[in-house]
Amino acid sequence: MFDHPPIQIGEPARSPIAGLSWQDRLERLRAEIAALARVVVAYSGGVDSSLLLRVAHEVLGGRAVGAIGRSDSYAARELRLALEQAATFGARVEVVTTGELADPAFRSNPVNRCYHCKNELFRELSGVATRLGAAAILEGTIADDIADWRPGRRAAAERGVRSPLAELGFTKRDVRAAAASYGLASRDKPASPCLASRIPYGVEITRENLEMVERAEELLRSLGFAELRVRHHGDTARIEVPLAELSRLLEPGVRERIVAGLKAAGYRYVTLDLEGLRSGSLNAALPPGDPGSTD
Repeated sequence: MFDHPPIQIGEPARSPIAGLSWQDRLERLRAEIAALARVVVAYSGGVDSSLLLRVAHEVLGGRAVGAIGRSDSYAARELRLALEQAATFGARVEVVTTGELADPAFRSNPVNRCYHCKNELFRELSGVATRLGAAAILEGTIADDIADWRPGRRAAAERGVRSPLAELGFTKRDVRAAAASYGLASRDKPASPCLASRIPYGVEITRENLEMVERAEELLRSLGFAELRVRHHGDTARIEVPLAELSRLLEPGVRERIVAGLKAAGYRYVTLDLEGLRSGSLNAALPPGDPGSTD
C-alpha cells in the first residue's frame, strides 16, 4: 500500500526520506494516496489531519471520506470548526458517535487513557471503512510525534491504521507550510487535545467534569485567549495561558468575568498557574519514570 514501513510504537524519531523540502514531501504524499482506491481519514480539524484530508480529497475526490469521532471529550467548538473547514474545500465528512465513557478502562483515566479512546475511535472507523470499501484508514500522526509517549499509536497499529505524514517524514513545520499553501483555516491553529486531557490521571472522567472544562475554556476563548488549558482539580480550576498573556488575565474586568464564569461552570476556586501554558503539565504528578501523555 505504502512504500514506507509503518512507524512502530516507541520507535525513535526518524526521517524516512531525509533532506526533502515540504513541497517534495507533499508531492510524495499525493502519489502515495493516489495509489489507493478509496480512503477514510481520521479527521479532527487539527492542522495535521486537516492537511491529510485536504490532500486525500484533492487526489481522490469523493473517494476520500473524513470521519470525526463525536464524543463527550471532543468539544462542540472543535466539531463545528472541523466541519466548516471541510466544507470550504468540498470534502465529505461523516460524524460517528464514539462511546468511550461507557468503557470503564477509559473512564478510570489511566496513564494509557489515549489507547482506550483511540481504540474505540478506530473500531468505529473500521466499520466506516468496511461499509465504504476503503482500502485504508489514514490518521495524522507526524514525524515529530514518534518519540513522544502516545498510547493511541498502539491502537492504530492494532487496527492497521496508517500514518502517511509520519511515514514520509513530515514535521510540524512541513505540515503548517503545506497547510498554508492550501489556505487551510487550521494552518496556524494551536494544538487542542481532547477535554479528557485536562483531568488528572486516576480521577474518573465523567460527562459532568468534561462539560465544566468545556464551558470554562469557551469562556476564556470568548475573552480573546487562543492558547489555553483549564486543568480540572475537583472544585478548583487551574488556568494555563502563555506567559506573555498572564497579565491580561488580571486586567480590570477580565479577572472578574473569568471568576464569575468559572464559578457558574461549577468551580468553587479559580487559580492561575504562574508557570504558564505547557504541554503535559499534569504529568508532574506521575511517579518518576512513568510515561505520560503530552496533552
